[in-house]
This record gives sequence, C-alpha cells and structure tokens, in this order.
Amino acid sequence: MTRRHEEIADELRRAIADGSYPVGAALPSESELASTHGVSRGTLRQAFGTLQSEGLIGSRQGARRVVLAATPSQSFTELRSFAQWARAGGRTPGGRVLSSRRARATEAEAAQLQLAPGDTVLHVLRVRTLDGDPALLERTVYAGWTAEAVEALPDDCESVTQSLYDAVGLVMSHGEHHLDAVPAGTVDARELSVRRGSPLLRVRRTTTTTEGRPVETSDDRYRPGTVVFTVRNSVQTNPLARTSPDH
Repeated sequence: MTRRHEEIADELRRAIADGSYPVGAALPSESELASTHGVSRGTLRQAFGTLQSEGLIGSRQGARRVVLAATPSQSFTELRSFAQWARAGGRTPGGRVLSSRRARATEAEAAQLQLAPGDTVLHVLRVRTLDGDPALLERTVYAGWTAEAVEALPDDCESVTQSLYDAVGLVMSHGEHHLDAVPAGTVDARELSVRRGSPLLRVRRTTTTTEGRPVETSDDRYRPGTVVFTVRNSVQTNPLARTSPDH
C-alpha cells in the first residue's frame, strides 16, 4: 500500500514536472502544504526528503524549499535499476529486447566478468522507454552462468533486476560506472529517434553480486534530456573519481 508521504511526493513531483512549480521557484511553506494535504509536518518532511534525494528540490535553514530541477536525478550513492529509478520519478518504465545471442567472451569481456577468454556470454541489445518514448539503449553482456535465466525473461520485461531476483534469487548488489559522451551510431539513432552523430550520454557499468561475482557489463546510451546523474560529495568522502578517457 502506498504511504501518505509517497502520495504527496508524487503530487509535488507532477506539479514540478508540469511547470506549476518551475525551476527556481519556492514551494509553499510547510504549514501551507501540511494544511492542504491534511497531514502532519513530519509526514510532509518525509515527502520533501524523497524529492531532495532525487535532486528535485533543495533547502536551507529558515528558508522555503526551492525547485532545483524538473527531472529526477539518479544518484551514484545508491544502486537502483532503471525501472526503480523511473517509478521513483513518477514515470512508467518499459522496454523490449531487440536481439539476444550467445557468444564466446572476448579478452576484454572475460576480464570484466572474471571469466576465461572463450567462455560463454550472452549479448543482449535492449531499448528502454519512459512513458512509451525511447530513453536508453543497452548493450549488455551477461556472464554465461546467468544466460539461461536472462533468456527466460519476456522480451518486454519491465525490470530485469527485479525479475532475476524473483526467478532465481539473484541479487545485484554493487556497481561500477564510467561516464562519457559519444556520438550516436546508426543503431543508436534509429532506436532512440535522434540524428546520427547526436551526442549521447554513455554509462559503462559492471554489476556484481554481494560476494563480488560479476553478473553483467553494459554500455548504456541515454537519449538527450532523459536523465540527470548527480554526485554528492564532501571533503570526507567522494564517490566520483576522475580518470583518463581510456580507463
């Protein structure tokens, strides 16, 4: 059952998305919103916390919350699937498999997945959608020990992560991400409905189990305007590291 603070967060998220509260605008005061929604300030603050974690609003002592962005962001301090991220932002995730084939692991794939060169891997090309529109093209290579379970999933599977957990108890626990920008190739342009050569945000990721066993490595290319990634750091900790382009 959806809790009240989640319902309020959804309502505010939609209001931000449709421009009722544009970027830079202050939200109504806590007392005003608590009265409007008929809830306590504690419940309202839970809703605010959700929106702050998504990068939609910000706050400072003694001032009203301000809208920082119209699109929920994905933080690298937590590992969430595409479907989880989309639903947290009030969007409807979808997708379909464009191609799937087993192959022998290249040296690079074997190194990333801790396999021997020539071991079996599964290549899956999948387009992901938000509210029916193309948002992301995934080129995922799964370790061979996961191939049968992945192949058993429906082509329009909404969440591979959740489905693999439900089907075989597989938990994807840790992720390493590398971000850069690349021009859209022929397949990218066709499936994401952009011009060939258009800039795409690329996230190369490798996901492992709790024990550190690699499950998949993927080249994910996002259509412009579909996602914002955020990193919150401090002098004590920094989850983002700069590396040269060949790393």
